[in-house]
Amino acid sequence: MISKKTILTAFVAFVAMLFITCKGQGEKQVSTNKENKKPNIVLLFVDDWGWADVGYRNPLFETPNIDQLKSDGLDFNRAYIPTPTCSPSRAAILTGKESVRMEMPRHISGNPEVEKYNLWPKDPVQMPSINYLPLEEVTYAERLKEYGYYNAFIGKWHLGHQAHFPDKQGFDEVYGTTNAGHPKNYYYPFFKQEDDPKGFLKSGLKEGDYLTEVLTNKATDFIKNYDKQDPFMLSFWYYTVHGPSIGKKELLKKYQDKGMEGKYAHHGAMVETLDKSVGKVRKALEEKGIADNTVIILISDQGGAYSNAPLSGGKKGGNTLGEGGARVPFIVYYPGVTKPKSVTEIPVQSIDLYPTIMEIASGRKFDGDGIQGKSLMPIIKEQKFESRKLFFFRSYEDQYAAVIDGDWKLIKYHSGKFQLFNVTKDISEKNDLIGKGLEIEETLKIAIANWEKEAVPVY
Repeated sequence: MISKKTILTAFVAFVAMLFITCKGQGEKQVSTNKENKKPNIVLLFVDDWGWADVGYRNPLFETPNIDQLKSDGLDFNRAYIPTPTCSPSRAAILTGKESVRMEMPRHISGNPEVEKYNLWPKDPVQMPSINYLPLEEVTYAERLKEYGYYNAFIGKWHLGHQAHFPDKQGFDEVYGTTNAGHPKNYYYPFFKQEDDPKGFLKSGLKEGDYLTEVLTNKATDFIKNYDKQDPFMLSFWYYTVHGPSIGKKELLKKYQDKGMEGKYAHHGAMVETLDKSVGKVRKALEEKGIADNTVIILISDQGGAYSNAPLSGGKKGGNTLGEGGARVPFIVYYPGVTKPKSVTEIPVQSIDLYPTIMEIASGRKFDGDGIQGKSLMPIIKEQKFESRKLFFFRSYEDQYAAVIDGDWKLIKYHSGKFQLFNVTKDISEKNDLIGKGLEIEETLKIAIANWEKEAVPVY
């Protein structure tokens, strides 16, 4: 006869085995859920931050946090903006399209509620440029909603006034957006009364507050307090380091002592404050416990307004399609995917971010119609990436269009002038090879002419 003690022992053993099995299945389920969880995405979009305005390229600048991000992730050494100027660069990154196709070859300079287009007095062809991003354009925020993402926007918009603000283009919450393309001061008060209709940057602020820090605090608060089950994308679009160049007072002397004079010293201080902001955002992600499941993208909207050496050109001076004007810093950190300390020399453009973000969010290749961008995931995963030509267009002065094909760049002028450079061997674009009988010259002239016929609106 089986004793009660034996039965009890067997029952306890059965229950223990059942508990261990269920616990193991539960742990496996938790692990699977964690592995399948879509990554959060943080896009840090800087204004007028030059390719050389970073510590790992120029020791005048102190950027330990950005240097660390570069070390952790993938550095795109040859990243470009298709239309290197404020509004078009933003339209392009939002839509994955070359902005000239959206009738935006220039920055917004008027009131879109009053006039649809603006004309630039010095533009030799007087090409119209639209004063807002049309609402029918599908932004990455609108597309991300299809994949269950919550979208937050902080900072500079410059794509139209209130009727065209981020909340009309797929963003669930907005802070810091104004009608202005830049502040009147980086110390409070930041904007004119009429430029901040929603009062984002008025309430609760005081004299001595610094704009970049105010926006950074909002970004870190968003991360710390985010309590939704949905993954998020945080678009933090800085006003810095756009002028007026007003650095933090306590940092200024450091850059003056480095030999940086006048506004350039202020610029150095502004870059350091930007760097501290990047560090604070990363720290907030770590403290929230989501750093390992958050992709960080850092990029600028165009070249710098000061020295871009060894690159030629820049935001000012009529050579914005030079490397110093169109080429920008660009880093992607995708935990567990990007290889630390990796660098690519493959030419890419900011329009490529749209399909890249879609692929990150969906886990599959994005086949969107009507965009010119191409997903960078093959580069990020160190896979084959098919080469293509990159096109540029802006309408301010004689220099107006360009095409890049591998090492080669052709620049075109309204006056009929062309320039040809091998920008790999000649990074400073000092040796113009036009008229030297190179086959690539005719190839690129034909390519840019055909592209203009297809992409550039005719009025």
